[in-house]
Amino acid sequence: MYRKFLSCGSLLIMIALLMTGAIGCTTQADQKTAASTEPAAERYFIFDTIVSLRVYDERMTPRHFDEVRALLERIDQRMNRQLADSEIDQVNQAAGKSEISVSEETFKVVQTAIDYAAASGGHFEPTVGPLVDLWGIGGEHPAVPKKDELTAAMQRMNYKDVTLNPASHAIRLKKEGMSLDLGAIAKGYAADVIADYLQQQGFRSAIIDLGGNILAMGSKPDGSPWNIGIQDPEKDRGKSLGTLQAVNKTIVTSGVYERFFEAEGKVYHHILSPFTGYPVDNDLLSVTIVTDTSMDADAMSTSVFSLGLTEGRKFVESRDDAEAIFVTTDHQIYLTSGLTDTFKLTNDNYQLAE
Repeated sequence: MYRKFLSCGSLLIMIALLMTGAIGCTTQADQKTAASTEPAAERYFIFDTIVSLRVYDERMTPRHFDEVRALLERIDQRMNRQLADSEIDQVNQAAGKSEISVSEETFKVVQTAIDYAAASGGHFEPTVGPLVDLWGIGGEHPAVPKKDELTAAMQRMNYKDVTLNPASHAIRLKKEGMSLDLGAIAKGYAADVIADYLQQQGFRSAIIDLGGNILAMGSKPDGSPWNIGIQDPEKDRGKSLGTLQAVNKTIVTSGVYERFFEAEGKVYHHILSPFTGYPVDNDLLSVTIVTDTSMDADAMSTSVFSLGLTEGRKFVESRDDAEAIFVTTDHQIYLTSGLTDTFKLTNDNYQLAE
């Protein structure tokens, strides 16, 4: 999971930015002072990925962009397990020995990760660090592990062996060699933090893109929905299979084509099953989650991909705050009920399933 946080990979979602007029959901006075048809834009390289921010408001200044950078760096320094002495690194180093108190926000993200692990029946596994390290997908030397190595790594994985103390924000990993990995949730949390900051500054229309994790804040400046292109998983970056209209939504995709390597004629992707130790194999090419909170979308996209089409759809449909797009290896697209009016198929190589 962690390589989802650290590696740029393919941008999964493209944005159609054809905006005119004023920001929707504002007063006329707000529109006169805040509306902008050209965005103030900045790019950062952090989490080992490109973060792109576009704010459609002429009041956005370099100071604001600097403050966003500081927020991103703070999250990285707390939650990046491969950064020496980060809070998560300290927790992992103390595995099997002692509990470590962390910041309130790191504790919140870990608690949410554990909640998703329980809700998904373990398909979301925040202690997957040993398995990620063993495969090395996204690194310089990925390799198919030996079975005894997989067995040993999986014995050090179990979200139920994580003890949380809300009073002191302390985290304890029960077994030595365990390793928390927030790669499938921390990037989403970062998008939410940026959105909260922009809203506190009075901005209403923005696109936040953390390596393909998209948060569409507000609407276009003219008040119409954003048009989000969903990547064709079998084509080069920028080729979409359809578009999705969104206002105040986050869109996050997990797919087999994001990061992978080939060995002896077989392709191994980065979404690892905590049950088999191998990449998930369930006839899915990608899953896109649409919801209100990017941290939830990030965790849910991995959970639902691992659950597969049937159980994944049940998982999403059981929630009032989420929708999903499933793309299968036979080029069928399955939508949850809330997307039938907002998703438009634009690629003849795919079919909308009944």
